[in-house]
Amino acid sequence: MIKAIEYRYVDREKSWLCFNARVLQEAADPTVPLLDRLRFLGIFSNNLDEFFRVRFAAIRRLSLSGQTGEKLLGGISSQQLLKDITDVVIKQQSESLRILNIIEKELEKEGVYIINEKEISKDQENFIRDFFIQKVSPALVTIILNDLAEFPLLRDTSGYLAVKLVMKNELEEKSSFLGFKKAKKDIRYAVVEIPKTVNRFVELPSNGEKQYIILLDDVIRYNLQSIFNIFEYESVSAHMIKITRDAQLEIDSDISKSFAEKISESVRDRRIGEPVRFVYDQSIDKDTLKFFLEKMGIDSTDSIIPGGRYHNRRDYMDFPNLGRYDLLYQPKTPLPVDGLGLEGSIIKKISEKDYLVNAPYQSFSYLIKFLREAALDPKVISIKITLYRLAKNSQIISSLINAAKNGKKVTVQIELQARFDEASNISYAEQMQTEGINLIFGVKGLKVHSKICVIDRVEDKKIKRYGFISTGNFNESTAKVYTDVTLFTSHQQILKDADKVFDFFEVNYRVHRYKHLVVSPHYTRNKMYKLIDREIMHALSGKETYIKLKMNSLSDTRMIDKLYDASRAGVKVQLIIRGICCLIPGVKGMSENIEAISIVDNFLEHSRIFIFGNHGKPEVFISSADFMTRNIDARVEVTCPIYDENIKLELIESFDVGWKGNVKARYHSEKLDNKYRVRNENDRVFRAQLETYNYYRNQLEVITENL
Repeated sequence: MIKAIEYRYVDREKSWLCFNARVLQEAADPTVPLLDRLRFLGIFSNNLDEFFRVRFAAIRRLSLSGQTGEKLLGGISSQQLLKDITDVVIKQQSESLRILNIIEKELEKEGVYIINEKEISKDQENFIRDFFIQKVSPALVTIILNDLAEFPLLRDTSGYLAVKLVMKNELEEKSSFLGFKKAKKDIRYAVVEIPKTVNRFVELPSNGEKQYIILLDDVIRYNLQSIFNIFEYESVSAHMIKITRDAQLEIDSDISKSFAEKISESVRDRRIGEPVRFVYDQSIDKDTLKFFLEKMGIDSTDSIIPGGRYHNRRDYMDFPNLGRYDLLYQPKTPLPVDGLGLEGSIIKKISEKDYLVNAPYQSFSYLIKFLREAALDPKVISIKITLYRLAKNSQIISSLINAAKNGKKVTVQIELQARFDEASNISYAEQMQTEGINLIFGVKGLKVHSKICVIDRVEDKKIKRYGFISTGNFNESTAKVYTDVTLFTSHQQILKDADKVFDFFEVNYRVHRYKHLVVSPHYTRNKMYKLIDREIMHALSGKETYIKLKMNSLSDTRMIDKLYDASRAGVKVQLIIRGICCLIPGVKGMSENIEAISIVDNFLEHSRIFIFGNHGKPEVFISSADFMTRNIDARVEVTCPIYDENIKLELIESFDVGWKGNVKARYHSEKLDNKYRVRNENDRVFRAQLETYNYYRNQLEVITENL
């Protein structure tokens, strides 16, 4: 159990580790299909990698600067926080290994065997040797380390086998005692990089109904003799190691370089960032471990984590399905949005009324359809859109290029500093620039995280705007697993405000006034304060009042204090916070009217929905922003009001469906113990994500019955 550092707030980093523990709970949950449990293990590992590359690295830099950092870190020193994080991660890693062992045993009951190099049968030997020769050996990078003047750079996105060769010949070593010489074993060390170009999980020929998987690491271990056959050695051993590096981008100040060039160089330099975490197979020989730690310059300021036989377990996110769909969640077909067909004109439909798309419950294809239609429509003269994270083969990009080829003026604000997507976004930027698309590379000092699109269409010799505003990235891959809501609208005043946001991208020194949208970094904090203060006023007047907020993270202490004020005034506050929650609910005299839960399930909860009761006349907003200081004060974010009464009701009801969840919902608390919401004896099982899908399906059925 981790305790809050001070009574009013939970430490941000520890709250994040608590969130990742919820992901690990899903991997441990026997009601989750086995192959999905492996996927959750992969997500847990991937999350942890990014945490160390970003948050742990930032705290480490603070520690190395000589500052205690107590004011920045809520009363705890940076040195102590680094130690606390490492202690928690060691326990979580141990738990993840225990869970992996359980899953593997359960898979064996289903006829799926994950074997290592010592369990290979005679029938499998030839396949593995041939696979190694044909596929693996040509891709291997193997380096003998002893005589190198400089230790090679190990990349933090790769896994390595630390190899120890005990040679047959002996070396003479002069003893300090009486000056005589004694024999010493000649030991060579090497490192083998596990190639990324070969699938980590190798499917072996099945034996009847039994299916076999061997990890690429063990294929290499099995063939060590082939790799090191030029050496005469007595024994050879290989243990996996993994390095995590500081991912902070250092942006060059050279004014002669373009912003894209600076980001490209920073991304390249990231590979030589300072090591912040070293994970090793705890069965490795002590002398081998010592050799690698010394050569790599890893010391006590870094997080040194003993682990199991395999690292880079993020690869489990792509574990092969083996055709065993019975061991996976059954996919739900995305539902249509009533009245918004994919065959007719979407623009025509939007001209008549607003529509909301809630992905993945409803189809993300509406966004692609909208852009494709705009690309071909002779009346559309321009398209403006913000892009943050994109799919590998983005249909969004294809649609925008198609529009440019059809003579539309296309303007794209693409965020080159979207963490870990920088290289991909630079590549897309170059592709779009070649096609004549006007690119905007953000605002100095601010990341652009807003999700907006505006098109101009000539109707009756006048410009009419259409567009959409979303809580999530315009990414058709993540839209299959991220829950996000998107508003399609032709509300001219809202879209006029959205157009002003694009003006701000190009002329940053001009701060616009917005009549409808709430835009960070200039207006979000004050607007949220006013909305909360109004609920406080209603509560003090004895009127109906409530606040319902759904978001990814809540860490801004001033926003938390404002919610504490609301609680003390008697405002009922319901929070659905998937990740970081630094607010402590349920404390008498401070937050007794606040409840907070987290839902972690098959889909990643990503939508941001803000609902304020307003004495029976609720105001509802969707947003790209979480209540984090960076989102409120240091990014360009857009929060959009919902004016359509039916969509308002839909968002309120869908929030309430999520709030009723009693299967995958955990309580946020200062204990950070991830207790599941208690289900009373007479309560029916209510799984929020499944019930949300049923909510939309039932709506369609009611509409069909009434036709």
